[in-house]
Amino acid sequence: MKKMYNVLVFPGGTEIGLEIHRALCHCKDVCLYSAGLDVSNHAPYVFARHFLVPSVHSPGWIDKLNQVVVEQEIDYIFPAYDDVIIALVKNAERIKARIVSSPLETCLTCRSKLQTYRFFADVLPIPTLYDNLEAVDRYPVFAKPDKGQGSQYSYIVYDKHQLSLLLREDREYVMMEYLPGKEYTVDCFSDRDKGLLFCGGRQRIRTKSGISMNSRPVHNDVFLEYASAISEKLSFHGAWFFQVKEDRHSTYKLLEIAPRIAGTMAVHRVQGVNFALLSIYEQERIPLETLVNRIDVEIDRALVNRYRHQLKYSVVYVDLDDTLILNGMVNVDLVRFLYQCINEGIRIVLLTKHTADVDQTLRKHRLTGIFDEIIQLEQSASKSDYIHESDAILIDDSFSERKAVNEKLGILTFDCSMVEMLIDERA
Repeated sequence: MKKMYNVLVFPGGTEIGLEIHRALCHCKDVCLYSAGLDVSNHAPYVFARHFLVPSVHSPGWIDKLNQVVVEQEIDYIFPAYDDVIIALVKNAERIKARIVSSPLETCLTCRSKLQTYRFFADVLPIPTLYDNLEAVDRYPVFAKPDKGQGSQYSYIVYDKHQLSLLLREDREYVMMEYLPGKEYTVDCFSDRDKGLLFCGGRQRIRTKSGISMNSRPVHNDVFLEYASAISEKLSFHGAWFFQVKEDRHSTYKLLEIAPRIAGTMAVHRVQGVNFALLSIYEQERIPLETLVNRIDVEIDRALVNRYRHQLKYSVVYVDLDDTLILNGMVNVDLVRFLYQCINEGIRIVLLTKHTADVDQTLRKHRLTGIFDEIIQLEQSASKSDYIHESDAILIDDSFSERKAVNEKLGILTFDCSMVEMLIDERA
């Protein structure tokens, strides 16, 4: 029997954590858990099992984390934030689950931009660095924290006065040449024994807060050369990535390296490389190989709506015309919700005034077998006369039908635009 892995994503609400969730939520041998701070974040909306754990900078955080690990029988912890990677790997012997990560030396080198640049200065093109204000010979320059993330506190600086003000802040900045060209992330996967198994570049076309919002794969032999050079000097266990950007002479210069999942690794995941799952298998020392669909795919990311509510219902009544079938096509979002009800053992009743043969219409649209009961009404009938349960809900496009049911029975009613609230995406 194949082992089920209990995997804790910590913290689960970061873009990294959410990508790990998307990668693993449908894997048959993974049961997902999440942990994070007691602050507003997205993790409880996507993880069915979410736990509160203090910051890794707080006293006693390891004890709190271990409590969750022991009680939930966690096998692996997936770090999903740069500071958390270092904290977990440094304290790996004290933590009662295995950490999905590369070795500590690799993590420490990658956490510091300056250390990364110095480590690879003789191997790869790196940006011109400026040790002090007077060393800057060309503006604009780019200033970023040595141990930052997500482009926080990073600036294009256009003159000496602006730079001098910035350097007065209580933060260790890296001052470097401004790189005006295109920027790329190169997603990689390494096995500790076999070395580099996958390398795929993608252009960062549009970014927001350091996150690539629009990206598409780009093949360039230089990316493989850089990946090979990096993996020869640093040991990686599983997923990692690096970023490069073109200088004014179109030379690709190294920006950073990170031994972790990246949020927009999804663009390669949907082509066949599940970095998160492969990283667990790498830790298990399971023989690995990849199968990649070479598809011309582009990803664009935006805000998504998810909801929590206390609504309980045992029966769902749903309309057919202009609700389940809309403009001659199946409402796939509503069907998704209906199958969610089937999974949860909730009864589904089709309540319709459809004038044609209902069975024939359902067969035409491949919708047979969904309903526990089908009630076909006359046009003059009121749907409120056919709903008897006090904990039922009605989904119907007709405002008058919804209003009549709500006023007579006091139950909640929904139109198609409201169904998204009912969909539970937690895994």
